[in-house]
Amino acid sequence: MSEHIPVPTAQHPEIATWRGATRDDIDAIHAVIAAADAIDHPTWTTPRSEIADTFELSHFDNARDTILAETAEGAVVAVGSALLHPSREGGVLNAYLTGAVHPDWRRRGIGTQVLAWQHARGRQLIAEAAAGLGEGATADLKIYAEDANADQHRIAQAAGFRPERWFATMVRDMTVPAPQRDAPEGITVVPYERARDAAALDARNDAFRDHWGSLPSVPERWVQFVGGEFFRPDLSRLALDGDRIVAFCLASVNEDDWVTMGASNSYIDLIGVVRSHRGRGLAPLVIARALEAIGAAGLEKAVLDVDTDSPTGANTLYERLGFAATERSVALVQRL
Repeated sequence: MSEHIPVPTAQHPEIATWRGATRDDIDAIHAVIAAADAIDHPTWTTPRSEIADTFELSHFDNARDTILAETAEGAVVAVGSALLHPSREGGVLNAYLTGAVHPDWRRRGIGTQVLAWQHARGRQLIAEAAAGLGEGATADLKIYAEDANADQHRIAQAAGFRPERWFATMVRDMTVPAPQRDAPEGITVVPYERARDAAALDARNDAFRDHWGSLPSVPERWVQFVGGEFFRPDLSRLALDGDRIVAFCLASVNEDDWVTMGASNSYIDLIGVVRSHRGRGLAPLVIARALEAIGAAGLEKAVLDVDTDSPTGANTLYERLGFAATERSVALVQRL
């Protein structure tokens, strides 16, 4: 992984300029992503702030790690990024390739050029990081794609990526009352408080340490999440053992998704139980309490995503709590 990996110059007869991204491009990038969202997953949207947040990350440089395809008229019609996760824990390196081609510009070979650049840049980032880790480092390149996006699957598999893990979006009708759950002895359930940000990050990293593809979240990303415009502490719930967070159900609300889904809803971003407290019914407890809050807020649906092969049997748990699968996505992986 330590060899020199050149990044190719993308070429396409309909693209006048290939370049990195600046803050001035945030709206143009969002326009491409939003147009792609409407085709690839029409029930939810990518917020502009999610793109803007990438320009604040210390481990990601849009000028070097993002490529824009621009026409002679100055229109950005495709975007691709290679983001190396900042964690080096256990010598595991993951680079995520994300982006989109505007639907009006698909099936012209532009996506193939974008992915070739992303692929090389991702390998380059991994090689640079691996050089400082010594022997035994492992690395993956990952693309997350909607199951129905056949074009993305075709391009990715032609580049050597293989489907490895599937994820289901599950939706719950909130006209059905939330189930009642009693807390085990010694456990209290409270709404999220920003004073617990650091403790919540520790709990998140403990709970997800043995989940497929998960690496520790870092403080700057965590603050962007819990301090972001969509996170809803009042709908989120923490289970405490004394003062320690031992389980959590964290929810957000993006009203733009109400339009695309056709119903007001809350998205449940994270559900987890620290390993020392598993097997005590804490996951259904915090989910039920969060659902109770979502219902009390008058929202019509609750939405979450789940790894269908989760070793915790999460999808079965969510079905018992009234969630039903709707859409599916897949992780396409290339191991280096």
